[in-house]
Amino acid sequence: MPGVPKSHVYRLLRSGQVRVNGGRIKPERKLVLGEEIRIPPVRLAEKGEAVRPPDKVLNSLRESIIFEDAHYVAINKPAGFAAHGGSGLPYGVIEAMRALNKYDFIELCHRLDRDTSGVLLLAKSRPALLRAQKALKEGTTEKRYFTLLVGKWRGEDRDVDSALISNRLESGERMVEIDDDGKPAKSRFSPKAKYRDATLCEVQIFSGRTHQIRVHALSLGHPVAGDTKYGDRESQKFIKELGLKRMFLHSHLFALPKDGEFPKLLLSAAMGDELRAVLDKLNRQGPVGPAPRARERPRKPR
Repeated sequence: MPGVPKSHVYRLLRSGQVRVNGGRIKPERKLVLGEEIRIPPVRLAEKGEAVRPPDKVLNSLRESIIFEDAHYVAINKPAGFAAHGGSGLPYGVIEAMRALNKYDFIELCHRLDRDTSGVLLLAKSRPALLRAQKALKEGTTEKRYFTLLVGKWRGEDRDVDSALISNRLESGERMVEIDDDGKPAKSRFSPKAKYRDATLCEVQIFSGRTHQIRVHALSLGHPVAGDTKYGDRESQKFIKELGLKRMFLHSHLFALPKDGEFPKLLLSAAMGDELRAVLDKLNRQGPVGPAPRARERPRKPR
């Protein structure tokens, strides 16, 4: 069933629509030769066919708009919502914005990881899009994030100026690592609140590479809280016990400089309640957890 999201396949299994020898099965069930499998028909959208997001998603998107003028619209993107569809996802922010049927032209100016929340800017015209792309390419944008890092921070601000390269593992999973042959990437980590076993940092990035903050934080020995791809699960147990169910990474500020007819644009987005609740618990009790241990980065394929 290529193109069908895993979540949908598991839903079919849980609801008993997939049967082996006439009976329900669990996802981990191993098939043996000669068994009869019933799989219900699943219709996928034809290539190029637009998939309309549910009304609940569209209403949530409307409520997440934090800024709009003649040139741009910005949203406070929720975690778990991809910037665009693909890789088994029928839709993302851009497809949902188009489904609103409100804009003659709407395009993403940049992207955020699916698990990252915060400011996401979209252009309402081609000139506005080119203006934003130019600023991103020339590095004249300002991008700042809040992230909770595992471990107690030593000292003050720290810069990481390390090139990054993206690789595909045999499983198809994308992993990013520091490599001199990669693309230039620079991040500045500034501690804002220090707890017993965690540190809230503001991170300014001077480039926009895939998983940049996550990999740069790992290189400092402080993986991002809730990041199961690059962080060690054992060292993050105490964070999970505080109720964190997602990666603690939030884009709180995005700015474009003045450019011709376009005035300076400064956008900010507040952290969601789920992140603030974790910080409140850290402030009240101070978690007790093991020393942070970074997960070994995958080696560069030969």
